[in-house]
Amino acid sequence: MIGGILNDWSRRSNKLERLWLLARIEFKLRYYENKLGLFWALLKPIMDMSIYYVAFKIILKNDIPSFASYLFIGLIFWNFFVESTAGTIQILNTKKYLYEYSNMNKLEIYVSTLLANSIGLFFNFIMFFLFYNIFERGSHSLSFNNLWILVLYLNLYMLAMGISLILSTIYIVAKDITQIWTVFTSFLFFLSPIFYKLETFKHALPYFEYLNPIAGIIINARSVMMQGHHPDFQLLGFDLGYAILLLVIGLLFLNKLGSKAAEKL
Repeated sequence: MIGGILNDWSRRSNKLERLWLLARIEFKLRYYENKLGLFWALLKPIMDMSIYYVAFKIILKNDIPSFASYLFIGLIFWNFFVESTAGTIQILNTKKYLYEYSNMNKLEIYVSTLLANSIGLFFNFIMFFLFYNIFERGSHSLSFNNLWILVLYLNLYMLAMGISLILSTIYIVAKDITQIWTVFTSFLFFLSPIFYKLETFKHALPYFEYLNPIAGIIINARSVMMQGHHPDFQLLGFDLGYAILLLVIGLLFLNKLGSKAAEKL
């Protein structure tokens, strides 16, 4: 019995090591082959933040306090969401060699890819944390409520994983899903409180934060990190519900359509 437990633990340990190794390789291939290296992971949210800061703070005179940090945390969560969904639509085709010629199952490929994206998210989050606490924090102090960000990250990861599974399996039978999702995320970007004042967003779109899970995650991330409050638990409950539901649907899709990937892609 003890031997069986040890063998099971060894297999799980080896699987976790393999997932982490694949995530590190994916991250290095993505960034370290560029001359800018890891800085490239920071460049997009910084450039986006600069553009929207000029447009909404300087030109339109937005009065949101600590607007640079307000933008920054919204954009790094949004970019992770988009990279982990749009960036994995063709994953069963581009990573076909992994599940055809090794003992990896398809789900491990998704997990390792989103872990690689999480490394980039981690570095961006550290930059946000340092910037906000050094330059913009003001009267707010560090709080144990900041730790809720780990739950929100898990929520975001599950949400992105579920949508990634759904989109990539639909791609097996309908290649147009790539263009459809690109248009949809562009539309969703402007229906998320990334650069709007929260009160303005809620007034213009009442209760929409309960229909748009990425909006709820961004709202709660700002609440726990910038205000030191606990998250809105009702909103968090909705967002976790969406993430779990989409993840279950995604796993069902992978089980149903994933077996056809090798022959159709």
